[in-house]
Amino acid sequence: MEQTKAPLQPTPGKIMHIGTGFWASKILLAAVKFELFTLLDEKGNMSAGQIKEILKLNCSYRHVYDFLDTLSAFGFLQRDGLLELARYSNGLDAGFFLDKKKPSYIGGLLEMLNNRLYRFWGNLENGLLTGLAQNEFSEGVEHPFDELYKTPEKLEEFTNAMSGIQKGNFMVFAHKFDFSKYKTLTDAGGSAAFLSIMVARHQPHMQCISFDLPPVEPIANANIANFGLGDKVKTASGDFFTDPLPPADIITMGNILHDWDEDKKILLMQKAFEALLPYGAFIAIENVIDEDRKENILGLMMSLNMLIETGNGFDYTFSDFSRWAKLVGFRDTAIISLAGPSSACIAYK
Repeated sequence: MEQTKAPLQPTPGKIMHIGTGFWASKILLAAVKFELFTLLDEKGNMSAGQIKEILKLNCSYRHVYDFLDTLSAFGFLQRDGLLELARYSNGLDAGFFLDKKKPSYIGGLLEMLNNRLYRFWGNLENGLLTGLAQNEFSEGVEHPFDELYKTPEKLEEFTNAMSGIQKGNFMVFAHKFDFSKYKTLTDAGGSAAFLSIMVARHQPHMQCISFDLPPVEPIANANIANFGLGDKVKTASGDFFTDPLPPADIITMGNILHDWDEDKKILLMQKAFEALLPYGAFIAIENVIDEDRKENILGLMMSLNMLIETGNGFDYTFSDFSRWAKLVGFRDTAIISLAGPSSACIAYK
């Protein structure tokens, strides 16, 4: 006799998980701000009391246990023992990606989330109601990038955040894309030059230029020198809206197109088309939204982040990219998946 399936019952689990999501986010962001993972990598197994003393946490021991045990439940820490007998050490992912002394550190993004975007996202409702940016724009600043570039500290935090977002993607891109037909690359909006560095490290025949605004150039040059790639990677300064891009076989933009409205996206692609050598390739690396708009949740949330940051910017699908590429004059497009939810959209001249 065939059994009938019990009807699905409503459950509040997902509602509560998402609704309290900022609790989990803030716990991780606080740990990054305290440089807890860097401390644990340096000192090894530590008790809650030792962590409390070094980090100067004046809350009760019970709340220190709660903080550390939550991080352990998330998998960011490993714990041996309970409460006053517990010893804490880094989990695998946190030890690799959140130790500030390691080149694999991606905490720059988390630092910016904590220092800037956390409070701005509190105004998401107002952004949806008004269509206006909710960051420094709303505080009387003419352009948020101007504010970010005012001091070396803010600029470094921003460039480190951009590098943290894309570092893994740049490494995958340097291996996965077929560079055999090309010799030169210009990374427009190259920030700290990590895309150029990754390509030059893994594709020794390539010569790269990292192109960005003048205040970024010292940071990029320092990174290039740290990797010993001064003979393979150079920097150039300018504004990609008003200045021509350095000509190359490949022109890349990592997390650039989504900053702008559709007209400016097309303008930037046109600038890339004009700077490309014959049969060159333009490549945009971003959290490309899937065509059904239901799988790449990070891409959808990143698009809302562009509302918060710019008011007009948005993330897009590969179909969007292909349509713009056709308008500009590119002959063909392709897409390759990179790390996690990110992809490289390619337009061939």
